[in-house]
Amino acid sequence: MADLITLGWRERLALPQLGIPLLKAKLDTGARSSSLHVDTLETFQRDGDTWLRFSLHVGRRSPLAISCEAPALDRRTVTDTGGRRTERWFIRTAVELAGQRFEIDVNLTDRRHMLFPMLLGRSALSGRVAVDPALSYTQPRPSTTTAPSR
Repeated sequence: MADLITLGWRERLALPQLGIPLLKAKLDTGARSSSLHVDTLETFQRDGDTWLRFSLHVGRRSPLAISCEAPALDRRTVTDTGGRRTERWFIRTAVELAGQRFEIDVNLTDRRHMLFPMLLGRSALSGRVAVDPALSYTQPRPSTTTAPSR
């Protein structure tokens, strides 16, 4: 565990494959999966595979929506903190956090009533970082060059 970086309960990250250079995220070791807020979500077929087209606002004050496309990884049942079970689409994408870049599975859902547009769950954090709930925004903003995946 000595080589794990310690992060706070909230951090800034990037999702470069989706063209998202900066996003505030809550690091939640109590949640198994990671979730990303989307305003719109639709499925379509490309070369016989299911793809997802979605849009999101990356900040509360951002008037412009970012449009993204990604191949669907899976559709799974997720239980939220209130015990409600819903079917959600999952994608796999790269995340840049604390100078590291790694792939995570993330579900797409409506988080408009949540403080953070992204929740980074323990599956994404495990073996990579330790979370100190007394800390927040311990890292500089990601400095990635974004290239949307199409």
